[in-house]
Amino acid sequence: MTIIDGKATAAAIKAEIAEKVKNIVANGGKQPHLAAVLVGHDGGSETYVKNKVLACEACGFKSTLIRYEDDVTEEELLACVDRLNSNGDVDGFIVQLPLPRHIDEQKIIEAIDPRKDVDGFHPENVGRMAIGLPCFISATPLGIITLLQRYNIKTSGKKCVILGRSNIVGKPMAQLMMQKQWGDATVTVCHSRSVTLKEECREADIIIAAIGQPEFVTADMVKEGAVVIDVGTTRVPDATRKSGYRLTGDVKFDEVSPKCSFITPVPGGVGPMTICSLMLNTLKAAEQ
Repeated sequence: MTIIDGKATAAAIKAEIAEKVKNIVANGGKQPHLAAVLVGHDGGSETYVKNKVLACEACGFKSTLIRYEDDVTEEELLACVDRLNSNGDVDGFIVQLPLPRHIDEQKIIEAIDPRKDVDGFHPENVGRMAIGLPCFISATPLGIITLLQRYNIKTSGKKCVILGRSNIVGKPMAQLMMQKQWGDATVTVCHSRSVTLKEECREADIIIAAIGQPEFVTADMVKEGAVVIDVGTTRVPDATRKSGYRLTGDVKFDEVSPKCSFITPVPGGVGPMTICSLMLNTLKAAEQ
């Protein structure tokens, strides 16, 4: 059993990006610039955006953080998006989700210029990805594909089961895994209402768990030698930790890992690769 080290892989990729940026700037090119818009004070979002700023520093990018309180109006946020769209110095930007309930998230996403949509959420990028055209691929699926490639895990012709059908992970992951130039696998998407979910998992060569339920995947759902990618990150109360919680994945790691050929841990697996993918997309936006 091999533990897939997302943290080390992401560090290596960020070093490669930093070297590219150094060469771009040395040759008179522009330093890539990523902006992030953060609304409110959600703990998870705060941590995520802080890590993005640190990643920008590691990659040699310029970064800008724009903050709003929870009571920001939809009009104010749309005006901010419009300013970032027309700012020639900003190569890519993200509006951190989730947003407060009074703001229409989809309206905000659709207002972002697809050429600056480094999160890969705009319908134009999603559509282009679905038919295999050049685009920005959403960060978590791109991070997973990158891990599979870096660990030389064979996906072509394999049976891949994806747990979860979200717009951010499940659906784009299914598209990538079935496309010839990416996964070239036979893909099944399962979700909370799938009657044969356990049976499907037991036949899978690769399981990508993004169902959002802590320790949902147990040993009896995994066949010997399977590859298991755990996308879940749920904060579970833990009085023994200073923070008062621990991050738990969708996979019961201690029970499942002995059966696997490869498995990602939580934390330290897919998470660091998500931010790393955002850096890859920003470099791509700057080069374009």
